Amino acid sequence: MNLHMNADPAPFGMLLNRWRQRRRLTQMDLAGAANTSTRHLSYLETGRAQPSREMVVRLAEHLDVPLRERNLLLLAAGFAPAYQERSFEELAAARQAIEQVIQAHKPYPAFAVDRHWNIVLSNAVLPQLYVDVAAEFLRPPVNAVRLMLHPRAMAPRIVNLSEWRAHVITVLRQQIEARAEPGVQALLAEILAYPQVAAGAVEDVTEGPVRFATPLKIATDEGVLSFLNTTTVFGTPTDVTLSELALEMLFPADGETIAIVSKLTAHDCAARPSNTDQ
Repeated sequence: MNLHMNADPAPFGMLLNRWRQRRRLTQMDLAGAANTSTRHLSYLETGRAQPSREMVVRLAEHLDVPLRERNLLLLAAGFAPAYQERSFEELAAARQAIEQVIQAHKPYPAFAVDRHWNIVLSNAVLPQLYVDVAAEFLRPPVNAVRLMLHPRAMAPRIVNLSEWRAHVITVLRQQIEARAEPGVQALLAEILAYPQVAAGAVEDVTEGPVRFATPLKIATDEGVLSFLNTTTVFGTPTDVTLSELALEMLFPADGETIAIVSKLTAHDCAARPSNTDQ
């Protein structure tokens, strides 16, 4: 069992107060939702009272605290952690399910990322998307955010770079707000410091049928690919690692993308040796 817990966590009351403030709830709001009194909740936050294990779990559920941080709350209150953290390799059933989904999504890109946006599994389609990407960004662990936004990676080929960069920044800030994740805070600071990419791709203002969402537009030798992305997570996970995995899938946003992908896929298949395993 791998928990990676701090040896000396912050006091329970301090952690509880931070999560309540993060969720923008008053003590009265949280006390009512958790079926306790405002006075008792105040005592818990100031350390004048100690919670039962049931109360810790109940408060964490109402505050929508991620599983990793729920373990910290339990430890701070003097209880054993409730949620196991296994490596992705140990999650055989989940790994098989993800593999089936992303392989079935071919010929369009799909990949699974961990809480720091490192790619843990991918269907590795369309190698043309990674033309001119520096080798360091393709060595494991590949970070999806760096791969897309670094000037020496895919950024010069992203047609609507400003729009897509703003979208990614918004997603990272929402993740930080929801999970209080230092690793994602560091990643956000890193991409905010990236130098502006020289004009290689033409900026684009989204119009037409994809105006309801931000597309990812990538220039290739065959034309511009336009994708809409969806994010899928496992429901009701009880493992920390599984709760932090997200499946990212790219779908064609227009007919031109469907045609270009078909052409690129045909070229890729034709270029493979006839004895290559599929």
